[in-house]
Amino acid sequence: MASELVDELERRGKLEVVRLEPDANQSSRKWRATVLPRAARAQELFGIHSFTSAFPIRGPGRRVQTIHELPWLHGVAENADWRHKLWARFGPLFADRVVTGTEFVARDLRAAGRFGKHKLVVCPWGVSDRFADEPPAGVIDEALLGHYRLPEDPLVLCPGAVREKKNLASVLRAVAEVKRRNGPRLHIVVSGSETQSLRRDLGLAAKLGLSANISTLETIEEEHLPALYRLAAVVPVLSHSEGFGLVALEALACGTPVVVPTDSAQAEVAGSFGIEVDVRDDNSVADGLMRATQERERLRFSLAVRARELSWTRCAEAIEELWLELDS
Repeated sequence: MASELVDELERRGKLEVVRLEPDANQSSRKWRATVLPRAARAQELFGIHSFTSAFPIRGPGRRVQTIHELPWLHGVAENADWRHKLWARFGPLFADRVVTGTEFVARDLRAAGRFGKHKLVVCPWGVSDRFADEPPAGVIDEALLGHYRLPEDPLVLCPGAVREKKNLASVLRAVAEVKRRNGPRLHIVVSGSETQSLRRDLGLAAKLGLSANISTLETIEEEHLPALYRLAAVVPVLSHSEGFGLVALEALACGTPVVVPTDSAQAEVAGSFGIEVDVRDDNSVADGLMRATQERERLRFSLAVRARELSWTRCAEAIEELWLELDS
């Protein structure tokens, strides 16, 4: 995310951007506390824009903090350690601006602390141009079915759902309900390295009689991801906590329907084109999956239009406005 935004800022040239990051063998905490402030002073930088909640408090210049989500407010343990909680709680006291990707997270932040009228800035992230509803010239998406040994059944693509917060269990129970209804034979595709959560969910799949309806891909080659989105019938993004839900935006850009929880960051990103469900209700999620498979072709081009509304150009414009305001 950060690299694509910075690339766009550099391309536009309205702000002078200096990239600063620790070496691979450096402690990020030590680098942030000592090396980064010295670099800001030596290069006479106007300020530091941190793409994480942690940033150097000491040293010259303005500070912009990024808070992606507050997962502990939604019962999620991932990325909810004490350091993140401290930075989310006390960092805004020292930052000149706090940036987040959705109004959903902004609402969480306002509930958790006090913000001045202009300190909290909502800046939706963007999606890379490589995610598109048509393949590049000479590319045949269907060739990847053989490459990854996937069936021609409607695919339910779940990128990164090896993580517990991604709520693969809800997808499994909903697919079992679709099967019980004699609906389409859906095939679930999960990407990511094996985890304890994935092993537990595979056990659930076996209990539900879905072992033949699921494929696990440890890695998806980066250049193949847009094609797999286009091949999918639906992408459910049913996470218990998300700050933005980039997967949802990537799927929309590829013309593929997304199923998202009501009142979530993912639903905000998808807008009126997201198929909203109650993730606590297997029947609701099953209804969403069936609707997506039935309406996929009709929705395809309008979904891509929605995705283009959230571009890195638009995001860069908001960041430029933020920094120019700090300089005024």
